[in-house]
Amino acid sequence: MSGQDPSEDYVGPIAPQPESGVVKSATRVLDLFEFLSRWDSEKMHAEIAEDLRIPKSSLTQLLKTLVRRGYLSYNSASKGYQLGPSVAKLAKRINEGNELMALAGPVLEWLTKETGETSALNVMKGDKSEVAATVIGAHRLTCTMRPRDEAPLYATSGGKAILANLPDEMIDEYCGRVTFEKFTAATVTSVPRLQEELREVRRTGIAFVYEEFTPGINGIAVPILTQAGFPLGSINSAIPVSRYTDEKRDQCVASLQKAVDDVRRQMRLLKSLP
Repeated sequence: MSGQDPSEDYVGPIAPQPESGVVKSATRVLDLFEFLSRWDSEKMHAEIAEDLRIPKSSLTQLLKTLVRRGYLSYNSASKGYQLGPSVAKLAKRINEGNELMALAGPVLEWLTKETGETSALNVMKGDKSEVAATVIGAHRLTCTMRPRDEAPLYATSGGKAILANLPDEMIDEYCGRVTFEKFTAATVTSVPRLQEELREVRRTGIAFVYEEFTPGINGIAVPILTQAGFPLGSINSAIPVSRYTDEKRDQCVASLQKAVDDVRRQMRLLKSLP
């Protein structure tokens, strides 16, 4: 193999430990990504197979799959492989997620002070919505959410705001595999009803739940979208039913929209800095 390895920490090819099935395939993908990320130049099929000690027949199928999904790029003229645009997209989303976490605290503080109600930043974690940050309202009767609390995407306002704005293909895949748990009498428990609600959330930009996950608590959420329209997360307010009036609803919607607009403005500003 020609060329000089650019990484001072690299001490030679590391073959994956004996594994089987899905775990072996996943390990090979990670080994391949790490290997290609160390080089600025393309690598040939034979070089990859030799360095990673992957049988050529197995490597061929793996490379074809990753090229088709955009995680590798193939140069038909040189017959070389390098990391593809899908890897860059993943890295961009991770960076945007880190920016979102850094900006969320002050925005949630403002939102809770403005509405008097508990607010939270939610992110997607598999088929669930996870509370990434929260500020508890000052009322004696209030909803308490904790960081890392999880709930199905279909059951909370924060989850629905994220789910409704995923690409159609991802929504269809989710609806094909989801199994519903009835947390309250109002929980969504059918795909047709969920799809109808998601269409409305996407149309209005606002998600509502009425005692669908926690008895006595209504929720309102607005998604945080990238410029391309992909949901990085959502911000929601949780309101006890005893305080939920039309006036409170309208106040929370306006404040949530302002909070999300502020987050997106700050993220755009960060991207414009040198």
